[in-house]
This record gives sequence, C-alpha cells and structure tokens, in this order.
Amino acid sequence: MPRKYWLMKSEPFKYSFAQLVRDGQTAWDGVRNYEARNNLRAMKVADLVLFYHSNEGKAVAGVARVKRAAYPDPTAEGEDWSAVDVEPVVPLKNQVSLDDIRGEPKLAEMALLRKPRLSVVSVTKEEFEQVLRMGKTKIA
Repeated sequence: MPRKYWLMKSEPFKYSFAQLVRDGQTAWDGVRNYEARNNLRAMKVADLVLFYHSNEGKAVAGVARVKRAAYPDPTAEGEDWSAVDVEPVVPLKNQVSLDDIRGEPKLAEMALLRKPRLSVVSVTKEEFEQVLRMGKTKIA
C-alpha cells in the first residue's frame, strides 16, 4: 500500500516539534473533530506527517512519521475518539510559514488553506514534497 502524507497542527507552547524530538515519540490524542478523527483513523504506520506550529509561529517546523496506527484515545473515556503515535524524522532546515504556503501557487489547494480549522488533514505527495523543497530539507 502506498505511503500517505498528512499535516498535524500543534500549538508550540503546548507541544512543539522540538519537544517531539526530545521525547522521541508521542501519542497524538485529544482530537475532538470528526473529520480530523477520521483522518487519524486513515493513518498507517510509516505515513509521513508535516508538523505544523499553529497560532504562534504558523509554520511547518518538521517532519514526523506515524509509529502506531489509530487506537482508542485514552483521554476520551467512553467516547469514540482516536489517537496515533508519531515519532520525529527531521526538523525543517527553514520553517515554511503559512504566508509562504499561501504564496506558493503549487499549494493553492492544500487542505491547510481550504480547511484551516482542522487539526489533522491529508496532504498530497506533491504538496508534501513542495513544502520540503521550500524548507530546504531532504528525507533520507
């Protein structure tokens, strides 16, 4: 099955990409939107994720990888929510700001721009690769 690509948002004061690097992995839990939850459930091990700092920063800060596919969110006792585990892959050499993304015609249809309230969205392979080029970052 081909790899899929995603973008996950986190407020850096709550959980930053640097914190993910320090921790080595984390559970991505607490998502309480049905469409975002369904995106979590669609994630497979080894899918790649653009880690986006929302609110302050408003930029893609790094790349993470899905380490564990969707499982019941332990923070949602008795409710039907999901979590995944992610691990860091690489920080972007240059963070790619929301303004940079808006200014790039190749990213005009990116879900980050079309569905700005969702914390977990899909990204096409082409969008993922364009963001990496803009961030001057390669994945080994």
